Amino acid sequence: MLQILLITFPFFALVLCGYIAARRRMLPLEAIPGLNSFVLFFALPCMLYRFGSTTPLAQLLDGGVFFTWLLCALIMVGFAVAVSLNQRIRWNDASFGALVAAFPNTGFMGVPLLVALLGAQAAGPIIVTIVVDMVITTSLCIALSRLDGADEHGASKAVKNALKGVLANPMPWSILLGGVASAVSLKLPAPVMQTIGLLADAASPVALFTIGAVLARSQMLAAAHNHAPIPLSDYLPVAAIKLLLHPLLVLLVGAAAISLGMPLNKFALTVMVLVAALPSASNVSLLAERFGADNGRIARIILVSTAAAFVTFSLAVTLLT
Repeated sequence: MLQILLITFPFFALVLCGYIAARRRMLPLEAIPGLNSFVLFFALPCMLYRFGSTTPLAQLLDGGVFFTWLLCALIMVGFAVAVSLNQRIRWNDASFGALVAAFPNTGFMGVPLLVALLGAQAAGPIIVTIVVDMVITTSLCIALSRLDGADEHGASKAVKNALKGVLANPMPWSILLGGVASAVSLKLPAPVMQTIGLLADAASPVALFTIGAVLARSQMLAAAHNHAPIPLSDYLPVAAIKLLLHPLLVLLVGAAAISLGMPLNKFALTVMVLVAALPSASNVSLLAERFGADNGRIARIILVSTAAAFVTFSLAVTLLT
């Protein structure tokens, strides 16, 4: 428990710093979209490119982990969208809510935490889950988020908007380019790699800082315009789905896959279940901001799942190891 606390404390501290900076107006509210753009189009793509380019290609091609994780992600997205859609929450908000239900905070929190708990051999399965979530799950949810225009403008217009949303997302492109660089052993010039490294190192702290600022801004804007507070039913169930249903689903599907003879070993399954037990990915808040979803709701899901994960993740580690 102390080891988990030592690793996760800085993430909480950075979110709190962003919250305080926005509440005290040390960070102008108008600057928050600029922070989002910096992370989405500069820092995060560089981090993902570096991650993909330095990972052996064989570790990215574990079919058992890939298809098991993909199936669970698709089930999670479908279920979360189905239980979220209502008069207030339409496709855009439901889709990004589904993304935080299916996408763990693997890159920013899971890699250092799980390697510290399980050893360096845990890195392989973790990498595969990141590839699925970054390239497929994220793109799927962005595509679904564009379906709000289907009733007003027709299905063809909605499909075009969905395709544009997928193609405009820089994250899958950056990790795919990194994978290609790894496959062909491409080495960029040292000054270029140093520039990429500087931007990549900024991704995690700026993203977490922005999460806190976004949460503070949503509260301040709601108070200024006398908006009703976000109902607990709009975000607490999604956080519970992420922390409880997701790891249970991965455990059951993975155990079934092993019993059917799929090439999935028990250690990889343990890693996958613990990845699923992580809180929601913080970068989803940046995407929600970019695509006009209710980012106050998304930020609350992320913060609730992160806080509750102190207990739920620790229990998962105890039960599985």
